Amino acid sequence: MARKPVHLTATARHPQGRQVIWEAIRHLRRFRVTDIEDETRIKHATIKTYLQGLTNAGYLRQVDDDALRISDKRYQPLWWELINDIGVEAPRVTKSGDAVTQGRGREQMWRTMRIIGDFSTRELAVQASTEQHAVMDNEAKDYCHHLARAGYLLCTQPGRPCHPGRYRLLPSRYSGPHAPQIQRIKQVFDPNLQKVVWRPEESGDE
Repeated sequence: MARKPVHLTATARHPQGRQVIWEAIRHLRRFRVTDIEDETRIKHATIKTYLQGLTNAGYLRQVDDDALRISDKRYQPLWWELINDIGVEAPRVTKSGDAVTQGRGREQMWRTMRIIGDFSTRELAVQASTEQHAVMDNEAKDYCHHLARAGYLLCTQPGRPCHPGRYRLLPSRYSGPHAPQIQRIKQVFDPNLQKVVWRPEESGDE
């Protein structure tokens, strides 16, 4: 089944996604899949897949404790325990426990923008790159283009041939630690505000 766009899951009556599951895990500390279901109303299979990823990545461990078992004619439920609480932001991992790299460049750029002040897209790409994940120039250009359209960035110097433009993050538009996302249909969704903040049709870029 195709994954729903984040702006739909975030504003659903019962929010979906790994962040909601992670918050329930941190609240319960020791739990079964059914406990997470009760807390989040997310589907059993979705929860279990994320728990397996967190276990393989070393955030959780399965607990075999007879004192915690309850009688059930169908099966004995598995228990998990949180052993590596890294804070409020949910770990982004695959089922096998590998880190999800999609969107990492934008997260690094969003953090870097607050630090370096006025910047060109090239400077942003260099400063935001890490040994684990390099940010490409085209990625920085595209991200700055969309954030400027959405009103997050001020263009302090228009670009010209061989000379990229310069930008600055407006302090009043810093909405929180999560990077605004550019969705497939090119609209900007801000996970901190839980809403779409800019659409292409608003500027005629359809």
